[in-house]
Amino acid sequence: MMKVVNSFAEAGGLLTVSEFCKWASIGRTKLYAEMNAGRLIAKKFGSRTLIPRAEAQKWMEQLPTKH
Repeated sequence: MMKVVNSFAEAGGLLTVSEFCKWASIGRTKLYAEMNAGRLIAKKFGSRTLIPRAEAQKWMEQLPTKH
């Protein structure tokens, strides 16, 4: 039986910096500012910076909403 993925985070895996920036519609400078402020957790693999999908989803959910 095939599992249906209901959310972005459930898909699992890691996003590269470029993939995250495209997904979140933000630039690299803002991404690194969010990581340095502790609002987004990334992992290092050698010289690569990777963002777990679950962390990307958490970051998106904690953003303020516009009324």
